[in-house]
Amino acid sequence: MVTGKGGTGKTTVAAALALALAAEGRRTLLMEVEGRQGISQLFDTPPLPYEERRVAVGPEGGEVRALAVDPEAALLEYLEMFYNLRRAGSALSRLGAIDFATTIAPGVRDVLLTGKAIESVKRTSAGRPVFDAVVMDAPPTGRIARFLNVNSEVAGVARMGPIHGQANSVMAVIRSPRTAVHLVTLLEEMPVQETLDGIEELRAAGLPVGAVVVNADRAPVLTPQQRAAALAGTLDRTSLRRAVSAADVVTARNAASVQAVVEALLDEARDHAERVAVAEGERDRLSGAGTPVLSLPHLSTGIDLGALYELAAALRSQGLGPEPAP
Repeated sequence: MVTGKGGTGKTTVAAALALALAAEGRRTLLMEVEGRQGISQLFDTPPLPYEERRVAVGPEGGEVRALAVDPEAALLEYLEMFYNLRRAGSALSRLGAIDFATTIAPGVRDVLLTGKAIESVKRTSAGRPVFDAVVMDAPPTGRIARFLNVNSEVAGVARMGPIHGQANSVMAVIRSPRTAVHLVTLLEEMPVQETLDGIEELRAAGLPVGAVVVNADRAPVLTPQQRAAALAGTLDRTSLRRAVSAADVVTARNAASVQAVVEALLDEARDHAERVAVAEGERDRLSGAGTPVLSLPHLSTGIDLGALYELAAALRSQGLGPEPAP
């Protein structure tokens, strides 16, 4: 499961993780449950149906298949699989009963969404798992504990019966060592705070916390000494003036123009030093949460398939890749 505050790039990280796990001939299923079609946009494919489609080949072989999970389609599949009631389910759909049911009991909707992931985890062919890994682009951290803790969500409407049994089956896998919830963040105060709150909520619910992935992590361009000088306003202006003049970046070569560029550079240096200081403080806060903290670089060229492979390689180098064959 990959979660994160909106805007942190959790869908991008989920896609990169799926590629990383599809290395060396492995098969990965990448799922989304929010109806945004973010995966199809990342892989530049048509919108995903409620049907597994191959979207990429993993590094060194393997493949990534993707699926957009629709609650209504999942319920119809559930009715057919366990009760042979697809025709009746279709009638319920036309009457709007499915929307009504999942609206008054949103926990049932989450059971259906997570249940599809669990079915994919358990599915076998010729005695072997169909997928070596399943990656879900999950809801944001503000909702992730409630989304995954489906037992408590359906307790008020399904204390027994098939939905209750399905919830128990889902929770048995979610709470097992087979599952990890990875949290994506940026080194900014609000995303980091939401990540820390999410970790606390997951642990309180007995749900498995994986790694924190710092996305778009920018390396400092100034040394610690230079950053300290930038904050103190003691950077060497004379050296900067000489560098600006030598670089020939000023159209009108006069002292006023050179000085304007120098002052702009000093402002940029101070802003950069302040951002680095904030990022280092937020990184320290994350380190205190007792979870592995991984890092993905900021890619100035944007995100395309090539960028996803680059991010997948970075995740594999930090331990998020296929487990060794037994």
